[in-house]
Amino acid sequence: MNINCNGTLVSLDTPLLMGILNLSQDSFFDGGKYYNIELALAQAEKMINEGAIFIDIGPSSSKPGSAISDPEVEIKLIQPILQQLILSFPKTHFSIDTYHSKVAESALELGASMINDISGGQWDKDMMDTVARYNVPYVLMHIQGHPKTMQKSPNYSDVLIEITSFFAQQIEKAEALGIQDVILDPGFGFGKTLHHNFELLHQLDCFKILNCPILLGISRKSMIYKTLKCTPEKALNGTTALHAWALDRGANILRVHDVKEAKECITLWQALK
Repeated sequence: MNINCNGTLVSLDTPLLMGILNLSQDSFFDGGKYYNIELALAQAEKMINEGAIFIDIGPSSSKPGSAISDPEVEIKLIQPILQQLILSFPKTHFSIDTYHSKVAESALELGASMINDISGGQWDKDMMDTVARYNVPYVLMHIQGHPKTMQKSPNYSDVLIEITSFFAQQIEKAEALGIQDVILDPGFGFGKTLHHNFELLHQLDCFKILNCPILLGISRKSMIYKTLKCTPEKALNGTTALHAWALDRGANILRVHDVKEAKECITLWQALK
């Protein structure tokens, strides 16, 4: 299985790593650490050296309780950092974590390789058109509600069936517009209870029926630290444990804060296989 990132075919036959680069001051784990060019470059270099193939740039927070972001603020934050990142690391694929088509277009014009949309194409009617026009991979995530209220009362008759149905509908829309590479993210923690999250992880391989790569984003999230009764800062070991399970259930891309540990997890899983 391959995806086309700006003319470069990237094989997903072996699980790959996406390093998280949060530029927002308000991100749930590392907010405020990488807000300027020098800090962002240093963190990106560290993650690339540790094995990240993709760097996912987040200009705003989408943690529970967050408001919808301003696209102009995102563009102003992303542009100078993305330009320098592409110049410094031309072989790395940069993903943009946004649900605004204007932000996506601005970043794709500069050379970004992928769009990671937590709304799965629901909030901006021009997003899928924009991705199709630039012919880049599209991470289509599931979310119930909006960040501000999504964790107040998540409810599903059957979480797996409902999310699979959502994915099938959105994949059909994306493909009709000409998007060639759709990557699925079940959206752990985005309008789900702890039970929903673990049910999705338990049955992650069921999404393979949709014939799209699966991106897993559970790094240091509440499903881990609440279950272990700890904090995000102490949730690395739990994250690694669940990464191993997810790899066995078909995850193709791990989206992580801690690249070195995730890379070791993949290496040991491959040795076991």
